[in-house]
Amino acid sequence: MSLGKCLEDSRLFCRHLPPLLSLSLSLSRHLLLSSPMKATLSDNSPLSVPLILDEKQNGLAHKLEEVESNCHLSSTTNISFFKTCFNGLNALSGVGILSVPYALASGGWLSLILIFVIAIAAFYSGLLIQRCMDMDPDIRSYPDIGNRAFGNKGRLLVSVVMYIELYLVATGFLILEGDNLYNLFPNSGFEMAGITIGGKQMFVIIVAVVILPSVWLDNLSLLSYISASGVLASVIILCSIWWTGVFDGIGFHEKGTPLNWNGIPTAVSLYAFCYCAHPVFPTLYTSMRNKRQFTNVLFLCFTLCTVSYASMAVLGYSMFGSNVQSQITLSLPTDKLSSRVAIYTTLVNPVAKYALMVTPIVNATKSWFPCQYNKRMYGLLISTSLVISTVIVALVVPFFANLMSLVGAFLSVMGSIILPCLCYLKISGTYHRLGLEMVVLWGMILMGVAVGIVGTYSSLVEIIGHLRADGLSSLMVSRAWSPY
Repeated sequence: MSLGKCLEDSRLFCRHLPPLLSLSLSLSRHLLLSSPMKATLSDNSPLSVPLILDEKQNGLAHKLEEVESNCHLSSTTNISFFKTCFNGLNALSGVGILSVPYALASGGWLSLILIFVIAIAAFYSGLLIQRCMDMDPDIRSYPDIGNRAFGNKGRLLVSVVMYIELYLVATGFLILEGDNLYNLFPNSGFEMAGITIGGKQMFVIIVAVVILPSVWLDNLSLLSYISASGVLASVIILCSIWWTGVFDGIGFHEKGTPLNWNGIPTAVSLYAFCYCAHPVFPTLYTSMRNKRQFTNVLFLCFTLCTVSYASMAVLGYSMFGSNVQSQITLSLPTDKLSSRVAIYTTLVNPVAKYALMVTPIVNATKSWFPCQYNKRMYGLLISTSLVISTVIVALVVPFFANLMSLVGAFLSVMGSIILPCLCYLKISGTYHRLGLEMVVLWGMILMGVAVGIVGTYSSLVEIIGHLRADGLSSLMVSRAWSPY
């Protein structure tokens, strides 16, 4: 046989080898996982144990599944270090940057230390998520970590925390839009059928109508690119506010207070809200080309975001002192160009990100319906109902800082600190060994529990107080206009 013929046969063999290998792997896995093979000998015999107990407990079946998954995911796990850093920054930098001056004003200058404490704790819990994924290659998402640690109950708990957090953040977007648009157009409002609709309520409804078509979309790839502007938006807002303070006559003359104990729960809760991106970390990790660099990604993202948050807090508090509003943009003079740039930049991001926030909730709800139902029709109905419900909550509880404080205290602390520590303790078995690591982890858990209880109580008390005050003022207005 000639050398050319041998080379041609080798090329044909290599060309057909991958499909044959994939087919053989699939058949082998099917036979292994479906075979009910059990020995019929005595119970004491080793042969009486089933050959395949569970696909995650059997080495060969697990290895075959891993090979198949690697074949399917090889084309998606090639994200570079810098792209992963950009995605991480986009996940961490959000609307929380608008509330950090109010958080600093609530707790005083010394409360700024707490943002660094929370950042360190959140960074360490991010590393714990990475370690959990390294221990089990089957873990692909945050709910998978909960399932690996505590079974279906753990998955359910993690999923519920994620979905409620997404829902309330989407509601906060509507409140933010209504507040800032009303700040630009303060004389807005109308009356219909004897009902007076204020400017803030009107803008919340208008923004919801504008957002609704984006929630109907099945393919959100375009919106994902638009929402990726979050990093740039944070930089523009920070620079615009600095420009307003330096060149537009406001200055940085406010002294502030060193410490305000009564405002510490609000400050800590709002700081915690800034670091609620942990559900995204497993996706970032699995998509990296070189997973060993994920620690550096987390360190860079947390460092840059913490510097930007702290800078915004210092700028806002120095400019407006204790009079700073729940969103820094509400304190800016609307007649200045730099202020308008900051406000308009603030308005763009929530419109683009709203659909991305609620889509996981819509998809999870659609999965409850049987396959024979029209998923498209149910998807439209669910997404529309979801938008209407967030509008109702935004109109009933139009307090951005208090709502975000509640999210930070109850959900962000739970998802970013408490759950990663508990899952790592269970998966790694560290809770069996008394040492420095277990002391640190339980210290973080106790800190998270304390922040969650105190912050949640404080946020609920403030929300209830605002609702009572609004109800009393509405009652007084209605009595003043009553002819009787």
